[in-house]
Amino acid sequence: MRPSRRRRSESPEGGSDNWLTTYGDLVTLLLCFFIVLFSFSNLDVERFRAIVTAFQGAVGILDSGTTLTSDLAISGGDVIESQLVTSGQMTLSDMQPILQRLENFRRDEGLETSLSFDVNERGVVIHFADRVLFDLGEASLRPEAEQVLGRLAADVISAWPNHIRVEGHTDNLPISNERFPSNWELSTARAARVVRFLGTQGGLDPARLSAAGYAEHRPIASNQSAQGRARNRRVDIVLLRSEHSASEPAAIFSP
Repeated sequence: MRPSRRRRSESPEGGSDNWLTTYGDLVTLLLCFFIVLFSFSNLDVERFRAIVTAFQGAVGILDSGTTLTSDLAISGGDVIESQLVTSGQMTLSDMQPILQRLENFRRDEGLETSLSFDVNERGVVIHFADRVLFDLGEASLRPEAEQVLGRLAADVISAWPNHIRVEGHTDNLPISNERFPSNWELSTARAARVVRFLGTQGGLDPARLSAAGYAEHRPIASNQSAQGRARNRRVDIVLLRSEHSASEPAAIFSP
């Protein structure tokens, strides 16, 4: 009888090397898996943002909500362009003429310590310290305030193409009298008074204006100090971006 031949799958030492093929396939698959994970972790962020922005403008998703962009605070008109990523149709270059007008207006009026402005996702926000426009606890415009608002409307706001929202704010000290039972009434009355002036004497289209009162619930400083409370007593004029302007209700019936 002829001796049986050695199985070809066996190595000279008598072991099998089939497991090496399976092991090699497994290592290759793991390598491909981690390469795919690495590629996903290095997506082109700028391209992704551009896609989201285009999609937002096309169908309105994300309107009036939190965007993927960063906000930029502009103090005294100093624009840190590298930190601003704008959303929607309006870019920093679109806002630059208004920011320059605001800076010139503030300098010409001598309001360096009582008027500030910044840019955020809503648009350009102009902060007026309450002492510029109103006496403490009052909602009637001071005579000199009407002159300031008139020049602001003519020199700055009239060049803005979108809606304007005026917002009243107070500190957290309670108020209670016959005219203003709480800070809600005071803050809303002040915002409405500014809107009324801008629409009747400031030459702005009243259909582009709206008013809101937030009482003490939107502070920008601590109410634990007199300086912080003074900052919180303010009137903000918000020049809305196009995407936020579109969220304002439209007239259904034309008188």
